[in-house]
Amino acid sequence: MSKAVSNSLSRAAGDGRPAAPVRMLHLGLGNFFRAHQAWYTDRARDADQWGIAAFTGRRPDLADALSGQDGLYTLVTRSADGDRFDTISSVSAAHPGSDHEAWLGYWRLPELAVVTLTVTEAGYTRGTDGGLDTDRPDVRADLAALRSAPSAPVRTAPARLLAGLAARRACGGGPVAIVPCDNLPGNGSVVERVLRELARHTSRPELIEAVDAGASFVTTMVDRITPAGTDQDRADTAAATGRPDTAPVVTEPFSEWVLSGDFPAGRPCWQDARARFVDDVTPYEERKLWLLNGAHSLLAYTGALRGRVTVADAVADPVCRGWLVDWWQEASRHLSLPAIELAGYQAALLERFSNPRIRHALSQIAADGSQKLPVRVLPVLRRERARGEVPQGAARILAAWVCHLRGLGTPVQDAAAARVLPLAQGPLPEAVRAVLAFLDPELAHDQALVDAVLAHAEAVAT
Repeated sequence: MSKAVSNSLSRAAGDGRPAAPVRMLHLGLGNFFRAHQAWYTDRARDADQWGIAAFTGRRPDLADALSGQDGLYTLVTRSADGDRFDTISSVSAAHPGSDHEAWLGYWRLPELAVVTLTVTEAGYTRGTDGGLDTDRPDVRADLAALRSAPSAPVRTAPARLLAGLAARRACGGGPVAIVPCDNLPGNGSVVERVLRELARHTSRPELIEAVDAGASFVTTMVDRITPAGTDQDRADTAAATGRPDTAPVVTEPFSEWVLSGDFPAGRPCWQDARARFVDDVTPYEERKLWLLNGAHSLLAYTGALRGRVTVADAVADPVCRGWLVDWWQEASRHLSLPAIELAGYQAALLERFSNPRIRHALSQIAADGSQKLPVRVLPVLRRERARGEVPQGAARILAAWVCHLRGLGTPVQDAAAARVLPLAQGPLPEAVRAVLAFLDPELAHDQALVDAVLAHAEAVAT
């Protein structure tokens, strides 16, 4: 029987723990952060010493909702046979991304030690060469603002980090660890490169020095399937807990976090929640990017073409599941972890994907393919071509993406839509070659690959 619903979550009412002092800063307040980094911090034995001040990307909605609940929210861990409801207390403050003064204020705190990010692959404002994309209007605008004054309001994630480092340097603060938690290979190095290039383009020596002396860059691999929230999730949470929650998060039982790098001012005891600290993240990163994220992209594009809506729907489709196995066999040939470990990981993925109570929408996964496919699929494709093989699994994913860009399946949401959508129009053979050239000009000159992608595009679209 459901409990009677009372007033909302509140620390004053005895919900959760008292707010911990802010020693961590997060950019990209959303469901994944709250199911992952905030959860790991909440489970640390020293959680009462590590409060998080979290900022949204731009919209204030979630920050307003959490502020109304003293930063508290319910994490709903949804397994196939039931739900677990936990109140997470690690977010001590929530702010809209537009509150630039508050953002800089936290950077000036002497006790600040860790800055984490979940801004998606597109949020790092990189060009095709992996460096800062200075042709982007938002990057140009932020460069102009930083040249005028390091404390001027900026919008992009790298510019926010640089402004924060500058504010910290100006008040004599010590170095902090910057910890990106997005699905990019070598994400610590990615952030460092983009920040250094941004600082150099401002032509302000103090900004260059702020990066040099103000931060370490930690590389991470993160994993936890976290679908977008729904009204039903909120209703279910209120019914189960007896407390209305405007911002619950639904996630799966599985979670993984692997980190490599220095924390000059300390960090929470994340190992209490089984975070792993290693010398080299690469083997785990490639395993996750190719087997999980690559599989997600495959299911998102091919499943949508076959009328499926969620990951569970797609993996239950025998055709999609066969394509999934083909992709895993192809990708696993180029992973360095033991075969028995890879087999176990794939078995676990099938169980996770098949969980009917995790409604992970294919439309959510399909977004920003222009940023995701180069790190999820192209590394395997290139390795297969280097050994003289035409990679049918990779070709099928690219073909389904071309069809997606041509209006089949889910609607396109992509940071590079203005550039890539026109390329995918017109006759299919020309569209395939143009989209491949967008990803990498060399691919468009590989006739065997072009033919394979075209053949799969013709097949999956029917």
